[in-house]
Amino acid sequence: MNPADEHRLIAAEFTATVEGVAPAAWERPAPPHGWVARDVVRHLVEWFPAFLEGSTGITLPARPSVDDDPGGAWRAHTDAVQALLDDPATADREYDLPHIGRMTLGQAVAMIYTGDVFLHRWDLARATGQDERLDPGRCAEMLAGMLPMDEALRQSGHYGPKVEVADDADVQTKLLAFIGRTP
Repeated sequence: MNPADEHRLIAAEFTATVEGVAPAAWERPAPPHGWVARDVVRHLVEWFPAFLEGSTGITLPARPSVDDDPGGAWRAHTDAVQALLDDPATADREYDLPHIGRMTLGQAVAMIYTGDVFLHRWDLARATGQDERLDPGRCAEMLAGMLPMDEALRQSGHYGPKVEVADDADVQTKLLAFIGRTP
């Protein structure tokens, strides 16, 4: 699947979860510790635009405030990211990206951002009492890719300590435990 189609699919699943949040549920505690549901959206709509601007000079359009309208903020953000990926002039352009090397914007989005959206959908669903099931094939693929980078991932500060789970746990449970969640 190309980066644009992959993002479209994963972002649509996250959007459906956002749209399923009852207004009062935005303040419910969410993984990771110390966050509320609104912070899951805040994380995604704040870190990626900052990365993009700092690494490529691309500025995403203004969006609603997450505090005032988390759903609107998410929709505006994901639509802007999708527009970049759907435009070959931006998606296929190569950049020299800090810490990850030279690659197209589409490859970078697929490598560092789309997976983040995929994983954080579980956080938002967990916080708001929605369906927490993630695609098992994607879970297996992500876990296989992350296991060899365990030490580097822990040192990045973006993942909590691994949580121990049974050897016969399903792949989603293993992935979530690997990134420091208690499934």
